[in-house]
Amino acid sequence: MDVSYSCNDNAPEIVFFDLETTVPKRSGERFWVLEFGAIVVTPHKLTEIESYTTLIRPKDLSVVSVKSTRSDGITRKAVENAPCFEDVADRIFSILNGRVWAGHNIQRFDCVRIKEAFHDINRPVPVPVGIIDSLGVLTEKFGRRAGNMKMATLASYFGLGQQKHRSLDDVRMNLEVLKHCATVLFLESSLPNTLHGKWYGSPSVMTRSRSNGKSPCKEESSRKSPPTSFGYQRTVPYARGSLGKVTERVKGLLCKAQGQPPLQQLLKHSHSLLR
Repeated sequence: MDVSYSCNDNAPEIVFFDLETTVPKRSGERFWVLEFGAIVVTPHKLTEIESYTTLIRPKDLSVVSVKSTRSDGITRKAVENAPCFEDVADRIFSILNGRVWAGHNIQRFDCVRIKEAFHDINRPVPVPVGIIDSLGVLTEKFGRRAGNMKMATLASYFGLGQQKHRSLDDVRMNLEVLKHCATVLFLESSLPNTLHGKWYGSPSVMTRSRSNGKSPCKEESSRKSPPTSFGYQRTVPYARGSLGKVTERVKGLLCKAQGQPPLQQLLKHSHSLLR
């Protein structure tokens, strides 16, 4: 018997993106975007069809460190001759607008910074058709078996090398981490009683919730890491709601097949990632 399903050929492309920014030294200071990087992939095969990265010079160069604590970090010298955000805004808008946005901790950090940057130059803000935040997805479904939910820790767990903290490298690493996590989840779902082990139904798999009294600067001081406590107030520039609701909307856009879980087409290795 020939069994097949029909996917939406008009499903929006997925853009994985990442920002590198300054880190505020005191409460009240803002983040300044220093680098933007993105890859655009097809929703059904994850084929990379476009990539873009650029350094960005902030209005005040003094907010950028003269030296970086990281070997590949961004220094003042690196951005002094880079274009300002206004010079690259049209290109960034064309990559982001009308696509599904994906990335690690983007709801809490990168989406907010993008909105701020476009508001600074009085330009329309790009709007996603859906958001997939791998921090929330992996926290809920993969759990803390790899340790904390930092991208560097997840990459190390799967032997993917060291995180470079450069935008384009990090988004490609993000996609590879998702593929590896999805493969594990797919295999576990095939033999749940054998392979799930202590992680099956583990109470350590937690989702994030809102809390009161948290300082926004403190929350975002380690922007690509989960908070010390899973209770924090997220800053989301677009429609509020749980990640589950967002991904349910994305599901309808990515595939028309009935009975398929969300992200079936994003992560073909797993049919259980977002049940």
